[in-house]
Amino acid sequence: MITLPAMGLDDRHGRTAVDLRVSLTERCNLRCTYCMPAAGLPVTPDESIMSADEIVRLVELAVRSLGVRKVRFTGGEPLLRRDLVDVVARCSGLTEISLTTNAIGLATRAEALRAAGLERVNVSLDTVDPEAFALVTRRPFLSRVIEGIRAAQDAGLGVKVNAVLLRGVNDALAVDLLRWCLERDIELRFIEQMPLDPDHVWKREEMITASEIRALLGTAFVLETARGPRDGAPAERYVVRAHSGEILGSIGIIASITESFCGDCTRTRLTADGHVRTCLFSDDETDLLTALRAGATDGELARLWRDAMLKKPRDHGSDDVDILPTLRGMSAIGG
Repeated sequence: MITLPAMGLDDRHGRTAVDLRVSLTERCNLRCTYCMPAAGLPVTPDESIMSADEIVRLVELAVRSLGVRKVRFTGGEPLLRRDLVDVVARCSGLTEISLTTNAIGLATRAEALRAAGLERVNVSLDTVDPEAFALVTRRPFLSRVIEGIRAAQDAGLGVKVNAVLLRGVNDALAVDLLRWCLERDIELRFIEQMPLDPDHVWKREEMITASEIRALLGTAFVLETARGPRDGAPAERYVVRAHSGEILGSIGIIASITESFCGDCTRTRLTADGHVRTCLFSDDETDLLTALRAGATDGELARLWRDAMLKKPRDHGSDDVDILPTLRGMSAIGG
């Protein structure tokens, strides 16, 4: 592959994307209420999803020619890709590789993924209460998720947990989840629920805000804002202390709606069907996969990608109470 002149993924608002999220599949084995309907969603036919070779080519282009420094594979559920270990192995020599997963099936693949070069996993886990877990995910698979987390740690992978709180469902269990993570030296990150559900039932007034999350956790812990720059990271990090002052660990809160960090966004995304998506909340997409399959050169693909980033919006309009839902849900976009 010929390395192109160094030109980054700049937008019109002074930001440069260096963090690439790549969705490997739209399929998932859970039916989380904020992500999928109970019956699931129609998925893009397999022949329209990026192959392993196509994923590797676009990741290599992004890293070597467009300035990307970190790659995270997402879904759907990326563990449903049979060729996941191969994809990780072929990309791990290029840059830092991480994975967002629900950890179902991770128990049997953690060691192979670590050997392939995977560095860490971000596990979606909204509660450790079995009944609440089944209510949120519509599946009784909590024990399999916990087994996957344990296997990831045993394999030497870094582990973070991502959680969404739903009012009247698992919000009262937030402290228990944080305590569970602290006991296992896992950093927990709470994420405000976003209007990315395909049923379009999200309501701003029903969302549990970052301020509410801090108040919930403050009943049992002291949160102290962590020092140092965020460097484009979506999470505001806090040191967690016992009321006695003892440091217990750290957490992050991703307040995409109420405390937007759009001005520091450093992300670009590829959907599983090979479309550049510059913002989770924008339906503007640029199709790279069709161009790649039509014989586009790396230079042509790079120009398409750079042109797409120039259309990245300044922000996602989260200050508007009438924020519009996206045409694609989270499972189709990738986290």
